[in-house]
Parts: sequence; structure tokens; C-alpha cells
Amino acid sequence: MREKAFARNHFALSNDLSLGFAFAIFMLFVASGGLLWYFGLNYEGVSGSALSKIHPATYLIVLIFLLASARARNPIELWVSLAQRRPACLLMIGATVLRFLQIAWQGAPGLAGSVDTFILAALVVMLLALCDLAAYQRIELIIHVSMIANALLGLLEFATKHFYFPYRFDGTLFLYDLRPTSLQGHPLGNAAITAVYILMLLSGGSALSTRIRILVIGLQLAALVAFGGRAAFITVLILGSLQCLRLAHRALRSGRVSLVGMAIVITFITLAPLIMGGLYASGFFDSLLTRFESDNGSANTRLEMFNLLSQLSIRDLLIGPDVGVIESLRRIEGLEQGIENPIIRSVVYQGALTTLLMIVVLSFFFFELTKWSRSGLALPLLGFIVILNSFESIASKTTMLAKFAIMAVIFFRRSSDVSGYGKTVIPSAAIPAGSRAWRLSSMSPIPSNKFQKAQPKPRSSADWRTSRT
Repeated sequence: MREKAFARNHFALSNDLSLGFAFAIFMLFVASGGLLWYFGLNYEGVSGSALSKIHPATYLIVLIFLLASARARNPIELWVSLAQRRPACLLMIGATVLRFLQIAWQGAPGLAGSVDTFILAALVVMLLALCDLAAYQRIELIIHVSMIANALLGLLEFATKHFYFPYRFDGTLFLYDLRPTSLQGHPLGNAAITAVYILMLLSGGSALSTRIRILVIGLQLAALVAFGGRAAFITVLILGSLQCLRLAHRALRSGRVSLVGMAIVITFITLAPLIMGGLYASGFFDSLLTRFESDNGSANTRLEMFNLLSQLSIRDLLIGPDVGVIESLRRIEGLEQGIENPIIRSVVYQGALTTLLMIVVLSFFFFELTKWSRSGLALPLLGFIVILNSFESIASKTTMLAKFAIMAVIFFRRSSDVSGYGKTVIPSAAIPAGSRAWRLSSMSPIPSNKFQKAQPKPRSSADWRTSRT
């Protein structure tokens, strides 16, 4: 344990890099493509400079990682330490480089998507391994403030029908989709991140008190309805209900039930039908219900996308077909707006072999997140995987994976992993086992003089030891 704490303290980010890292995460959570458009960056489109297709937060995080490596007394030792503690992140970077080279060789779109989707997620997890407790608390505050602001802005856009940072593609507004975009950009991305945030709070993530947690969950649920993500809403409804039943069962089994808490629950159950009826009458659920009644062909897309696979040869299915052929087939099948599944889209563009490699790498990545986290992450992880498979998500350019990884590490951190941060710890290997320093640094305290006077005369060996201290 001492050696592990020593390694963390030895490679910890300096104060300026830690603040820069926190600012990069803030940019990641609030700077959507619609906001970047006002700064002259066509992040969501295909025209313009290739450098503008990578999120500014990615540039900043890469810079912080390089500066941390340069400031380390031994950069190779730092990289080896990170590779040992976060091997799945290193594996993801390697697999993404191979995917990047394949996309470049095919001349297919998605080069910048590989950087923002996978490499960004791996780098933030590796940098989080170098952060101290103060940095963790700072980042947690940034996440809560960003998500609350995102929900409030989404509800304001829903009420006023005025979008402050609308989703654009090469500057063109999508006027047929009137769902709020808020700070996260696309409505589906908004709904996905909000749903995962709700499940994490329900599962005991973060250090929020119970009262504040309940208020934040209520606000996020209202925003989730406004964002209109059907898959995200159903996932939260099912998994969230199961989690609430589990918490209620655990509370009843403990034999200790708060009277105030029970009063609040009974009041909520009594008023819930009235509140829901009032919201329904006011049209609050109309946007979400409309998505179930008429989804602009989204459900049909999930059926038609399988026709693309049947029209490809075995070779094309394995290594990926010509991009021009795929674009023609998409226009024929009416899939210009997207392929509503990340696995199918990845197979269609990059082939089954590359897709299988990325699935294996992602599995290791998710396993590593759960390995270094305390209990409770399983439910949000399950919900995240379900939501990911409801649209293109990580098969195209997105920062959702990085945001999920940040929330998972921050909210479900184990106290033993950060307790040694900021303390000067001497590695045990540097002290000979038989030396006097070893005896003085042992966990057994030396009795005080007052305690020794109350005891019988000590042995000669004990008398020799205490007389020299």
C-alpha cells in the first residue's frame, strides 16, 4: 500500500496542470458543436479545416498529458506506471490507431471521430489516475454544475422553443427536430448523458447529500422528458424503478426506517398522480409522446439497416467495402440520416474484424472502470450500454464515452485510492528491515512514558529501545 501511494504521489499532476485538466473537463461538458459554431469552428460538419473537427478539450487534454510526461523526472517510468495501472486505456489507444489507419487507407469519413470518441476517453482516465483528492472534488463539482445548468437550459428551451446553441451540420439548422439541444448538443447525446447521470445518482454515486440528490434527480428527470430520448427514458424508467425497489427493500430489511423519510415517500406517492396529470394536461409530455407516435422513420431505419449487410460480399463484411458503394446503398435504402446502431454502422464502414477488435477493447475498458471503482457502477454501466446501442453513438464522432468514464471514476472512486494523495510517503523498499528507522516507522506505536510508569519494570531489551528514543 505504501509503495502504491508513493507512486501516485510521485507522478501526481502539479497544481497548474490539475487546474488546466479541470478546465478541459468543463469545456468537454459545456462546449457543444452549436456553441463552437459561434467561435468559428465547424465541429459537427464536414467542411472547413480538419483541425476544427477535433474538440478543443481534446487538444487541451493531450497537451496536459504531454506536459505531465515532460515534467516527470523519468517519463518512461510514468508511462510504464500508467500502462500497469490502466492497461485497457493503453490497449484502446493502440486499437484506435489501427482503426485510424484503416479509415485513412479506405478514404472513409471518421478520422476525427476516432480521436474524440476513443483516444479522448483513454487519456482522461489515465490523467485521472494522476489526480489528487482536491482535483477529484473539483471535477465532481464541475460535473454537477454543468449537468444542472444543462437541465435548466434544456427546460428553458423546451418552454420557450428558442434554442441558444442549436445543432448544426455545416451551418444548416435541423428545423424538423424541435427538441432542446442545451449544452450537450444533439438531443440524443443530451438524453444519453442525462440518463446515465440519473442512474449514477440513484446508484449512490457522488458525494451529494440525500436531499440534494433527490432534488437533482427530479430536475434531471424533467429535463430527460424535454430532451425526448425514448431509449434513454425507457432505460431510466426500468432500471431506475428496479434500483428504487432495491433501496426500499434494503431499508425495510435494516429495521430502521426514518419517519420523516416515510412521510416524504407517502406524500410523494399521494401527490404523484396529481402532478403527472397536471403536467400531461399542460402538454409537458407531448414532445416525448410524439416521438413514440411518429419518430420520423427512426424505427424503420433500424429495420432497413440490416439490408445493407445482405448486399455486401464476405470480403467487404470482413475488412470494409468501398465508401462510395456504402453511400449509394444508404441513399437507396433511405438511410441518409444515419444507421441507428453502432455495431452495424461500424461493420458497414470498417468491417467485422475492426468492429470485433473495438468491441473487445471496449469490454476491457468497461471492466477496468468497474475494477477501479466501488460497488454501484454496474447499473449505470448497463444503462449506458443499452442506450449506446439505440443510435450511432460511438460508431461516429462523440464525446459520450469520455464523459461516462469521467463520471464513473469521479462518482464511484474508492476512498483507499485517494487517501494517500498529497502525503509524503516513504517506500518500504528503501528502508532496511533491520534498521532503527524501520522500527520507528512501524504501525505499532511506542508506549508513552506515562504508560510505562504504570507497568512493571520492562525487560532489558525494551528498556534499551525506549531509552534511545
